[in-house]
Amino acid sequence: MRSVTYSMGVSLDGYIAGPDGAFGWTAPDDEVFRFVTDEIREVGVHLLGRRLYETMLYWESADQDPSIDDSMREWAEIWKALPKVVFSTTQSAVQGNARLASGGLADEVERMRAETTQGNIAIGSATLAAEAAALGLVDEYRARVYPVLVGGGIPFFPSAGAGRISNLSRPAHSPRKSSTSGTACRARPARAPSPEKQVRSGTTPPIAVLSSRNDRSSSWARAPPSSLQAAENQEPVLGSRSSLGH
Repeated sequence: MRSVTYSMGVSLDGYIAGPDGAFGWTAPDDEVFRFVTDEIREVGVHLLGRRLYETMLYWESADQDPSIDDSMREWAEIWKALPKVVFSTTQSAVQGNARLASGGLADEVERMRAETTQGNIAIGSATLAAEAAALGLVDEYRARVYPVLVGGGIPFFPSAGAGRISNLSRPAHSPRKSSTSGTACRARPARAPSPEKQVRSGTTPPIAVLSSRNDRSSSWARAPPSSLQAAENQEPVLGSRSSLGH
């Protein structure tokens, strides 16, 4: 079965964008950019909200831009060929290898999981990720953690369904720890066994929390829905690696 992944650039204190919506600090260096390129190769379909779709439109024709380097052109070619599904109530048409979602997020993911097509189902929007987490659809969170503190903004982990995780790890071939442009880690939601199984075993599932256990003010903890919605209102960063840090 195809996995649903949510991948973003994240500050050290757990945010994908600062209080002003800026995320220029996620611009990857060459090593992280190679990692991002390898990661997108694993994706079979990308789910986007309207705002992110508009931000990424540049990359549909970026391979024709003489000002970009070979690594960015390679990424653009991969992105251009990648199937995309756009969730929007205002968009009437989309460009390139994209289509508008014909149903709700749960219905779309269920259909995609049933397909024999290879590759992960990637979510590229904080708003969509929040909905997917609340529905229990996210199989793996993929964070590229950057050595910067922003002090607030839009949290990486949505407010519902993502507070408890397990199997925290670093992927193979992830950027070295000394990289000044981030290092990667992955985590899976803790899946609770059925009540019947817990009664039989007399145990509860192991849980790991990516924050201080009792720190309710942690940036990894809850955030108001309005801050998640703000992810769809960020200004596009076209023609730069910053837009790929997300």
